[in-house]
Amino acid sequence: MGSLRGISVAILVLQALFASVALVSAQGSTNGSRWQTLNGKPPLVIAHGGFAGIFASSSFGAYSLALLTSLPNVILWCDVQLTRDAAGICFPDLKLDNNSDVATVYSDRKRTYLVNGVSTNGWFSIDFTFKELGNVILNQGVYSRTNKFDGQSYPIMTVQNTYAQLNPPGFWLNIQHDAFYAQHNLSMRSFVLSLTRNANLTISYISSPEVAFLQSIAPTFRRTATNLVFRFLGQNDVEPSTYQTYGSLLQNMTFIKTFASGIIVPKSYIWPVDSQLYLLPSTSLVLDAHRDGLQVFASEFYNDVPFSFNYSYDPVAEYLQFVNNGQFSVDGVISDFPITPSAAIDCFAHLDRNASKQVDLLVISSNGASGDFPGCTDLAYSKAIQDGVDVIDCPVQMAMDGTPICMSSINLIDSTKVAESSFSNLTTTIPEIMQGSGIFTFNMSWNDIQSLTPVISSPQSQYELFRNPKFRNAGKLLSLSDFLTMASNASSIQGVLISIENAVFLAEQGFGVTDAVLNALSKAGYNNQTAQKVMIQSSDSSVLMKFKSQTNYDLVYKINEDIGGTQNSTVDDIKKFATGVVISKDSVFPVNSAFITGVTSVVQRLQAANLSVYAETFSNEFTSQAWDFFSDATVEINSFFMGGGINGVVTDFPKTSNRYRRNRCLNRGNRTPGYMSPVQPGSLYQLITAAYLPPAEAPNPILTDADVVEPPLPPVVARAPTSSPNSTAAAPRSPNGQPKVAASVILPLLTVVVAVCVLF
Repeated sequence: MGSLRGISVAILVLQALFASVALVSAQGSTNGSRWQTLNGKPPLVIAHGGFAGIFASSSFGAYSLALLTSLPNVILWCDVQLTRDAAGICFPDLKLDNNSDVATVYSDRKRTYLVNGVSTNGWFSIDFTFKELGNVILNQGVYSRTNKFDGQSYPIMTVQNTYAQLNPPGFWLNIQHDAFYAQHNLSMRSFVLSLTRNANLTISYISSPEVAFLQSIAPTFRRTATNLVFRFLGQNDVEPSTYQTYGSLLQNMTFIKTFASGIIVPKSYIWPVDSQLYLLPSTSLVLDAHRDGLQVFASEFYNDVPFSFNYSYDPVAEYLQFVNNGQFSVDGVISDFPITPSAAIDCFAHLDRNASKQVDLLVISSNGASGDFPGCTDLAYSKAIQDGVDVIDCPVQMAMDGTPICMSSINLIDSTKVAESSFSNLTTTIPEIMQGSGIFTFNMSWNDIQSLTPVISSPQSQYELFRNPKFRNAGKLLSLSDFLTMASNASSIQGVLISIENAVFLAEQGFGVTDAVLNALSKAGYNNQTAQKVMIQSSDSSVLMKFKSQTNYDLVYKINEDIGGTQNSTVDDIKKFATGVVISKDSVFPVNSAFITGVTSVVQRLQAANLSVYAETFSNEFTSQAWDFFSDATVEINSFFMGGGINGVVTDFPKTSNRYRRNRCLNRGNRTPGYMSPVQPGSLYQLITAAYLPPAEAPNPILTDADVVEPPLPPVVARAPTSSPNSTAAAPRSPNGQPKVAASVILPLLTVVVAVCVLF
């Protein structure tokens, strides 16, 4: 059984782990800007089954987390089902088997019923008494979400118990299948009306997709504080009592107004998308409904289900499109991740593009805005500048003719369509550089590289998450000289970051990459100006030592490996040649099976030596983030800055980080709302019961002196005359020095700011 014992344990655990959030979430903050909602007040956040994006929908854990991380007036949503003995329960679906272990507990109780005329198999609440359901445990019904909390043994709760246990500021009952229950001699109307006689329970909203049901209860609620809301399903679906499609009912708002004060519509009713998942112009639905005096609630918001490429996988951007677009605002959003709309409404809505920065967080691009355009292209850099980046980066590679170029990887296959070009015969294998074969920049002239078609990086493509397909091959590749010209003309940025890898190997092939960078910077005038700083980044200490001996640039040491700590002597060594360090996200918050297990002292140790610490790489795709960040890039950034203490982020979506540091919920002290509080490292991991714990992983290694100290760069070997780029190039000879394996990223190229503005 999971009932009382399971729920009491869950209460203690959640209250303990999220205590720091609970202290501030009740206070929230206010935004006095004018809203384009029907009543002129901020839109409501409705927690669909609680925080169903993490815990089982309608469980105590889901509802509790929603209350702790959402707006103070958050409304808890309960899908009401009826049991055989007419008890009303909060459960997300008419069928019990997808969101509970009922099929295991009662394996012989599977039945078949007609639901809206469709024969449906499964386990139904009408075949069980509530006492029988006391043996059933809720579980995560969305298989793409983590099931690690199913061991919490959350029981199915009645509507009354849900309200009594949680005492929510608002309570929403959704009645989805009144007609089905009526066919089995169960009255949803009687159950709902019985709740009105309970002085200890207040219902804020009741919704249903069935006209007849709402009409039957409308007289009772006409002079009460409870609002009735008609729920639209698919436009071609048929409403069971009027036999009209929901699309046709949408044309008759006056009729809906006779029994409801609002409507729920799928978000695509308001902002439709085309077949490629790009936004179409908004419909007039919200304005039409407001004109007729109806509130509009938008549904189907999920941080972990991409909707449109226009949002660049940023869920905050999606919510802002519905509440802060300058034309209208919906009156509420129904979300499985209520932390995100809470922040969008309170912290980011009506935020001026040039709002003051509230915190000092340096935003460094990763191959430009490579989440939106092929990396290291004019388009990617233009977008990064437009999005408010502080520092744009150029990973320098060498072309065969000695031209330094900006390219995310030394292997052109990673970021261009070279393998499909006439240069595909240049494929070779160089184990000292990377595993497998590649076509390397130093085997092609810059003129030939310029002719290649760039390709956008999609690092989460294994999860079918692709980036901006309409522009996947857009943009123009840049030389380092081109890059520096673009940067010098961008008055809004603070500087440039030039990263150098494989310098030892390149020197032994006759390419002096450090000298090429020094010459390019000198020619671009960066030695005679102070308007923009120059940052040189490398994982080779010998590279940084050379720049330290010849320049006053900011030198950034990149630690490629995930580390769990560092020796004091190692920090002293780094301090000799660097002013900053780039570390992985896992070196701040180590993870196991995508759960944060704790926090290291790496950031504090490095900062104690006056080294700035930047973490990489921050991406918007939810699959790139730990579960602890709730599939929200803003939560991740906030936690690394406020909780991890980093000085800057390296990101392929600079817009998200730039917007974060300007939000009005920062610098609130003990008034910081729960949705802008950093996550507690390891808090979710501690909620995983023994049966669901992932296998333990070895801790990340400690950074030692041997990892950092290197001999000076070797002299550049004189090169033999190069062969024609269209003929098969001889494989470069292996280096004698210590090789470093270059991490390949991916990205491509450009056009103009106009093209960027058209899409965004």
